[in-house]
Amino acid sequence: MATFLYRLGRWAFVRRRLVTFLWVAVLAAVGVLAAKAPAAPDDGFAMPGTEAQKAFDLMNERFPGGHADGASARLVFVAPSGQKITAEPNRQAVERTVGELTGTEQVTGAVDPFKMQGAVSQDGTTAYATVSYSAKAGEVSEPATETLERAAQHARDAGLKVEIGGTALMAKPDAGGSSEAIGMALSAVVLVITFGSLVAAGLPLLTALVGVGLGMALIAALGSTLGLSTTTGTLAMMLGLAVGIDYALFIVSRYRAELAEGRTPQEAAGRAVGTAGSAVVFAGLTVVIALAGLSVVGIPILAKMGMAAAGTVVIAVLVALTLVPALLGFIGRKVLPRKARKAGGEAAPAAKENGGARWARFILRRPLAVLLGGVIGLGVLAAPALDLRLGLPGDEAKPTSTTQRRAYDLLSEGFGPGFNGPLTVMVDAKGAADPKAAANEVAKKVSGLPGVVAVTPPMFNQAGDTALLNAVPATGPSEAETKDIVHAIRHDAAGLKTATGATVLVSGTTAMNIDVSQKMSDALLPYLAVVVGLAVLLLMVVFRSVLVPLKAALGFLLSVVAALGAVVAVFQWGWLADLIGVEQTGPVMSMMPIFMIGVVFGLAMDYEVFLVTRIREGFVHGEEPGEAIVTGFRHNARVVTAAAFIMIAVFAGFIGMSEPMIKMMGLGLAAAVAFDAFIVRMTIVPAVLALLGRRAWWLPRWLDRLIPDVDVEGSKLETGAPESAPARESVTV
Repeated sequence: MATFLYRLGRWAFVRRRLVTFLWVAVLAAVGVLAAKAPAAPDDGFAMPGTEAQKAFDLMNERFPGGHADGASARLVFVAPSGQKITAEPNRQAVERTVGELTGTEQVTGAVDPFKMQGAVSQDGTTAYATVSYSAKAGEVSEPATETLERAAQHARDAGLKVEIGGTALMAKPDAGGSSEAIGMALSAVVLVITFGSLVAAGLPLLTALVGVGLGMALIAALGSTLGLSTTTGTLAMMLGLAVGIDYALFIVSRYRAELAEGRTPQEAAGRAVGTAGSAVVFAGLTVVIALAGLSVVGIPILAKMGMAAAGTVVIAVLVALTLVPALLGFIGRKVLPRKARKAGGEAAPAAKENGGARWARFILRRPLAVLLGGVIGLGVLAAPALDLRLGLPGDEAKPTSTTQRRAYDLLSEGFGPGFNGPLTVMVDAKGAADPKAAANEVAKKVSGLPGVVAVTPPMFNQAGDTALLNAVPATGPSEAETKDIVHAIRHDAAGLKTATGATVLVSGTTAMNIDVSQKMSDALLPYLAVVVGLAVLLLMVVFRSVLVPLKAALGFLLSVVAALGAVVAVFQWGWLADLIGVEQTGPVMSMMPIFMIGVVFGLAMDYEVFLVTRIREGFVHGEEPGEAIVTGFRHNARVVTAAAFIMIAVFAGFIGMSEPMIKMMGLGLAAAVAFDAFIVRMTIVPAVLALLGRRAWWLPRWLDRLIPDVDVEGSKLETGAPESAPARESVTV
């Protein structure tokens, strides 16, 4: 591996013009394809195999033209203080508003609240009108939303308080803009501090942008073919930017170290790609395994996000191995600080006792105390995770400055907290002798359940074989009592089928929350087994050790649980919520735990590979275990710290997004990287290696014969000089 990558690095350095031209040409070609490609369809949120999804699919099938998957708006009208919404002037204002929307662009129906049962509150102060659209959520046209907002303003001008809920005003999640700009700016600062050179700092940023640009262009170009929407690319954007900078950072850092030891730029580039590049390859493979493994969960949008992000990581690896050494060919020694260039670049950094070496020696003096301190500290941080509650955040999680959140609050005040999370009960009466009697029996049974305050009359499809009814619970969508109602209906479904011949299915937000949580729980162990198992085998190949990969996996579990604890503390308990703009606490997004496991595992193994390969390199070259730890930290602690700060900066930039899901992802991933890089990899890992000594690198002989020798530490580059690529161009100095 090291020899092959050494030759690749030298070749890219020498053929720098060709390599750079090829990357620019590929980026331009894919960009043109992306610009001409048709828009990708909305990938939606589907949960195949769950009862809630089955009911939703059956609804679309049995109620054609009903646009069950279309966007909707709920106009909430509140009368002025001391008045009733049913008073004639107020009633006329509401009816005019509904009339303005009827028959307009993309509107398939606008229901007058005074002609719909239950659409006026019992105290007569609040009413709501439902507007249905042919377009899906996030795809309602601008003229249609402008018409909706204009109609609402006309009602406000008449003296009513009006807010708009539902999905019609929902914009597609956008991970672009200021978030990446913030992350890039912070990354630039970290790189300048790390390298002391603007040229060296700019190179990782440039190559990361090339990789992310190509990855996002590919997603856009293949979007309509593979169903990859802009939502799918959110994770690819976040990870592609973070690992793209980090991988280039490690290549450039090793190149500088090789120059400092007196090697020519061409030789330094070859050795940098041969050694640090080997670590990049295996670090990238662990990330790809973790992301591709999200397909095991069985949620299409999660699988697509994982595969798209995995593809972007592969591009980042290829950029680091080829484009980075090519650009180093143009830069030459300018990658070094000015003082080092004047001194000829022969600083021999290995002999200097820096902060990383001093930290390693501190750990070596008291490894057991450091280990216990790190584990206990992460345990305390993880404690809030014991109170983890899962759900799907809706309008209640939006800022109070949004009309959707204000509409949610007004409906809760006027109709009760359960009104915002009604249960959709579907009665499939194809097998019933009397479909109407069966539906009425289901309605009677549901209305008699504790906690149900209202049940709408059954609404049949044209064929008369399927009915829908809504059950309004007394409690909110995320409350345990509401979930108990769902379980009760499903428990009674078997008895109702026996008595009536009809199949009863429950859907709606609360039912979907329950099904999502159960599906996540069922998928967690198989996912961990596949991802962690494959990664441990891969790390055995890298480190030629049994204990080091196992230690890496256990350390990851500590960091991911601690990160989940941080998410619970902020988004569920409300700690520091105001600081990051979380205006409403609630359950953690159902996908968050397994999502974080997948992403954080790959990133955790990045730092494990980068740091421990340099430690193993010292051990393989004859150093004692303790000195090898010091050597690894002397060379790589600074750059691992910089890489971690960069990744934290990129992820933290997304905390400022208004979309709750992306905000939660940003905080969770930033916290996980901080815990894993600084507590696990930089503290617990050297403590464990110090306690194990030579046993850390133990490998049974029979396993040693089976595992291929990939030479990640580049020992073959020391013992035998690989074939040199002929120098064809002078180096820019």
